[in-house]
Amino acid sequence: MRSLPTGAESVVFDCDGLLVNTEVCWSVAEAAVFAAHGHSFGPEQKALVIGRTVEDVGEAMADYFGRPGAGAELAVELLERVRKELARGAVALPGAAELVRACRAAVPVAVASNSPRELLDTALGSAGLADCFAHSFAADEVRSPKPAPDLYLTACGALGAAPKRSVAFEDSATGISSARAAGLYVAVVPSLPGAALDHDWLGTSLADPELLDWAGELGSDTACGGVGAGWNLNWAEAANGTGHQPE
Repeated sequence: MRSLPTGAESVVFDCDGLLVNTEVCWSVAEAAVFAAHGHSFGPEQKALVIGRTVEDVGEAMADYFGRPGAGAELAVELLERVRKELARGAVALPGAAELVRACRAAVPVAVASNSPRELLDTALGSAGLADCFAHSFAADEVRSPKPAPDLYLTACGALGAAPKRSVAFEDSATGISSARAAGLYVAVVPSLPGAALDHDWLGTSLADPELLDWAGELGSDTACGGVGAGWNLNWAEAANGTGHQPE
């Protein structure tokens, strides 16, 4: 596993389940839709929908319920339920605000979310993180949302950073696939425990002291491909030759 480069030119964060504790809101809404259509909702069902757009979740539900063609209808039902849950408020996850501010002090930062703009703004505002980002990008603002690379490519372009010299923070396989396709390094804090996810750095919280140490050293190295100060996390594993090496 390659460590995270302190020579990164930008850092791009997912939102739901990574910065903001919205997965609870989504899970409550998803469970209600499943129940309304006569199905239980547990870890297996959550794994089918996590990280996807509202539209993709609607299609996944339609397939699961055996209701071909009902994806758009189910997406509308889900969106309304998520709106109601988010209206009750969502909080920033541990370490999110501190890490974002530490990264922002050194390099440009952005949010790349698979939520529509409406829900992204609600989540960031509710968690008190809206003012931390001059740039944010939502699923309904790109041609193809995650797992396609568009969101991350758009974010890096707006920040004036090369994707291969940028770091993405993600919590789901869908988001990781998007970041990888765009060429970014990926730090992962999984929303679903026990999930085997591709990563360059893996932890249980954004409050991990390693991350703040890394953020404090951003800008200390001039190239992501270098060694020394630019590779300050999990070097022992990196030396084994595993993990992500951008082209």
